[in-house]
Amino acid sequence: MQSPWDMLTSPRHLVVFEAAARNGSFTRAADELNVQQPAVSATIKQLEATLGVKLFTRQHKKVELTEAGLRLYSDTSRAFEQLSLSAQAVRQLASSDYVTLNASSAFNNYWMMPRLARFQKGQTEIDLRLQTSDREPDLDTENIDLAMRRGHGVWPGCEAEFLAPEVIYPVAAPQIMEAASELCAPVDLLHQRLIHLEEPTRERPGWQRWFAHFGIKQQTPQSGLRLNDYALVLQAAMAGEGFAFGWQHLTGQLVEQGLLAARKDWAWTTGLGFYLVWSGNRPLSPAATRVRDWILEAATDGRQQHRGAKRPRAM
Repeated sequence: MQSPWDMLTSPRHLVVFEAAARNGSFTRAADELNVQQPAVSATIKQLEATLGVKLFTRQHKKVELTEAGLRLYSDTSRAFEQLSLSAQAVRQLASSDYVTLNASSAFNNYWMMPRLARFQKGQTEIDLRLQTSDREPDLDTENIDLAMRRGHGVWPGCEAEFLAPEVIYPVAAPQIMEAASELCAPVDLLHQRLIHLEEPTRERPGWQRWFAHFGIKQQTPQSGLRLNDYALVLQAAMAGEGFAFGWQHLTGQLVEQGLLAARKDWAWTTGLGFYLVWSGNRPLSPAATRVRDWILEAATDGRQQHRGAKRPRAM
């Protein structure tokens, strides 16, 4: 197998690239890495020369990822998250005074983070640690207190409580939705630029199944942006890259804030749901129990905003 450093020259280049992409700024990346801005700019130029593609579009006082940059950031950010998760797990072996919630980066970013200040205000003594993962972890062997899962609500060795139904509708940046004035029926989306989610280890429905739900048998266009993390899919949609899947429980607030526009009249309720799970083989700590109860209460409040979506029954 070819070494990645034959193509990327130095691991430092990826560290600088990830910081610049995440911050959307060479200057902020330089501050974070404690180097000068020209050093960041020079490193990015070296990486672009090595790969033979432009990774950023330079604009006044900011930079934006190109399609190639978005693809590279999708993979590097996921790899860095896994490294961080591993380092955190090793460090936490020496401590047990914390509560771990494992979920996708999208759930942590767009469901937990907007509610985190409210949680911390009422639970100041609880050390809640958010982990992101692109797979379903083993709660017992990885010492995880709580996790998010998609399914029917039944997993061997786990207890589960319902959080939200799986309801999916198309979303896009408001200006993209407004410009697509010819959208009269779901089939018309076949002629729009679509953003595809391609997770490597978790099963998630794609555009083909969404079209099939509406009786549309034509082949879904293979063109468009393809990303392996839903948080990046939403970022791309908000940046105007096209139409994306909008999972209601994650995009509802973004739509309310005007960051996304949605075709809720084209919603697909799949019959599955999202559940908070914990090990059935060991009791939750008092702190983890409080976190669980708080999340379930917050989820109930969220469901009340979307009345009419039916809870899927456990099977």
